[in-house]
Parts: sequence; C-alpha cells; structure tokens
Amino acid sequence: MTLKIKPLADRVLVQPLEAETTTASGIIIPDNAKEKPQKGQVVATGPGTKDNPVTVKVGDTVLYGKYSGTELKLDGKDYLMMRESDLLATV
Repeated sequence: MTLKIKPLADRVLVQPLEAETTTASGIIIPDNAKEKPQKGQVVATGPGTKDNPVTVKVGDTVLYGKYSGTELKLDGKDYLMMRESDLLATV
C-alpha cells in the first residue's frame, strides 16, 4: 500500500493499533468502555531536520501519549500525525 502523504521535517505518521477487546482474565470490554489506543505502527516518516534526525523507521511499533498527534482519515483508515518527540518508546 502506498500512501499519498509524506510527513515533513521530524513528523511521523502512525496507524493506531486496535484497542483490546478482552481483559487478561477474559472479561469482554464493551465498545463504550474501551480506552483510546496508545500503541501504533509507523507507516511514514519525514526526513528529519539538521538538528533532529528521525530515528524511527517504517514498520516500528511505538508508544505515544493519549492525546498526542493530529487525527487524520486517509482511504478510510485512521492515522495520527505527530512529531517524533511525541513518541514515548519503541516496542
């Protein structure tokens, strides 16, 4: 799949992973009680800046803050555009 969007500078495009549907003990979580996912996969990166090169690459699974990024909808899928500094860790 080729996206028609290219992040600029130190921004990355992340596709959020699906929220958990059951707990570790097997309890099913209803749709209205699911939390917003905080884990996703990097699908595009910008070239970085002279002072801040981008260190994540396409395909990396990352953790980010609950309210990080700007929500986008492309080709019917949800994405988040955020600065690399908004990412907390790679998994």
